[in-house]
Amino acid sequence: MIFNIKENLKQLPESPGVYLHKDKLGQVIYVGKAVSLKRRVSQYFQSSKKQDPKVRAMVSHIAEFEYITCKTEMEALILECNLIKKYEPKYNVLLRDDKTYPYIKVTMNEPYPRVLKTRLVSKDGSRYFGPYSDARSVNITVELLSKIFSLKRCSSKEFPEGFKPCLNYHINECVGVCTGNVPREEYLKSIEKILSFLSGKQKPLIQNLTEKMNEASEELNFEEAAKYRDYLMAIKSLGETQRVARANGKDFDIVLSIGRDNNAACLLFMVRDGKLVGRETFNMSSEGFYEDNNRVGEFIKQYYSRWATVPAEIIVEEEPADFELIEEYLESLKEGRKVKILVPKKGQKKALLDMAKVDAVEMVKTLEIKIASAKEKEDNLRAILEKLLGVKKKSYRVESYDISNTNGVDTVGAMVVFDNLKPVKKDYRRFKIRTVQGQNDYASLEEMLRRRFLRAKAGDLGFKTLPDFILMDGGQGQVTSCEKVLGELNISVPVLGMAKDDNHRTRALVNQEGEEVILKENPLLFKYCGTIQEEVHRFAIEYHRNLHRKNTIGSILDNISGIGPKKRTALLTGFKTIDEIKVASVEELMKIEGITEKNAKAIREYFS
Repeated sequence: MIFNIKENLKQLPESPGVYLHKDKLGQVIYVGKAVSLKRRVSQYFQSSKKQDPKVRAMVSHIAEFEYITCKTEMEALILECNLIKKYEPKYNVLLRDDKTYPYIKVTMNEPYPRVLKTRLVSKDGSRYFGPYSDARSVNITVELLSKIFSLKRCSSKEFPEGFKPCLNYHINECVGVCTGNVPREEYLKSIEKILSFLSGKQKPLIQNLTEKMNEASEELNFEEAAKYRDYLMAIKSLGETQRVARANGKDFDIVLSIGRDNNAACLLFMVRDGKLVGRETFNMSSEGFYEDNNRVGEFIKQYYSRWATVPAEIIVEEEPADFELIEEYLESLKEGRKVKILVPKKGQKKALLDMAKVDAVEMVKTLEIKIASAKEKEDNLRAILEKLLGVKKKSYRVESYDISNTNGVDTVGAMVVFDNLKPVKKDYRRFKIRTVQGQNDYASLEEMLRRRFLRAKAGDLGFKTLPDFILMDGGQGQVTSCEKVLGELNISVPVLGMAKDDNHRTRALVNQEGEEVILKENPLLFKYCGTIQEEVHRFAIEYHRNLHRKNTIGSILDNISGIGPKKRTALLTGFKTIDEIKVASVEELMKIEGITEKNAKAIREYFS
């Protein structure tokens, strides 16, 4: 049945809620909230003369809409945040960098917490600090804190009788909680100091290390004193980039918007203990219709609901739309503690905001230079591809494929997608090869390609978009295999292979007829092909290693009496790693669905 927009507008309720605009393919292109669904959604379909051009552009793509009613506007805001994360709609402002920056994770969900570097944030009871743009500093900080406090490094949570301490204990880099001689309360005191330090409060840790250094010196233990001296120097060097803000020792964040449209970003300045301790940039891509203050509002909702500890105050240049509602939402994330979004007019916070704005101006200049450089490269690449393919397009979508296995075992295929110079990671796909036995890369490649393009012909939304051309990781043989599959399915897409020299370096592009384009004569095309080749190779190997590791673990569990594929999967789902299964107690094992007491005892006996 064809969706009738006019008729469905009449049925909209006056209650608060969330609406989802969809295009003709059924994809969600915009998510919004409303105090009155009827009034808000109807506004999109009134006279377009007074509408912003970007609003008109979005409305022209709306084929249907859905809505979800809510009891309150707050409930609608929370649902809107969750649906934006889920669908990543084209016309919403989207915070894109949730998987690019590293975090420092303190595993507070464990009896003896660890300090780790991670790029994945989940609601697992751990404390997360970041994100940070400098991965090297994160590595140094994690290593330094683990050494200073002799923290547990292993993932073991329980230590049964006979458990042997690891090498870190024997070289005095782990306090040895596995020996049973470390009171948990004492260990947690160290963790509290670490949490304080990661929150930006360096003074207590520096004082603590100074006291220990002086004590060791007074006892003539100069080797120990020198160790604490080195720790102090490292801690102070980590804070060298901090700038004193004289903000009465308070903790707050400053959020500013820079750039426009797809080149827009938000700058986050973190002030801890009165010091500006960090500045991070977050891309806020949008084809939508947001002013700077609304972009800041979208950033605040998405950033603090995903990752960060919410500060008591957030300083902005201009109040975002619905700022009081956003404050209420942030307070719910902070378990009822007050949160204020402020626009300071005078005093120390105004001075700090002005300083941040000066930084923002410099960032815009840097951003504009990067944008101009990227545009020049894209224009040059477009001209090269136009000449190479004989087709003129605004952007060229390319797919590349690779096969990975170990002597014909656990063979997998990988597909990566690039739009001009940029990877489109949401369109990457992985294939577990099903029909090919042994090592036969050409047959495996043909199976992967056949499955990919059959799904496109079947209308599968995840595969429906065809590439403008295909780059095969290999020479004429791989090109011939690809052309064979495309010919079978009556699909016309240009195919080029990345032929290698004797040193396994890509030297030329080759077609089915064996005609070559030598890449060393065109540095930009050479780098472009090399980037795609490295990415598809990485993606294939990563999937193969993970699958091979999982199957190897599975084969270990298969040796245990009474553990079949179903129970093996349940164990791996519940414990994540084989090391956790090895040290789990009978009671913990029995918490896994399907694991009986007999199974649990058999597992314990096997690993003992």
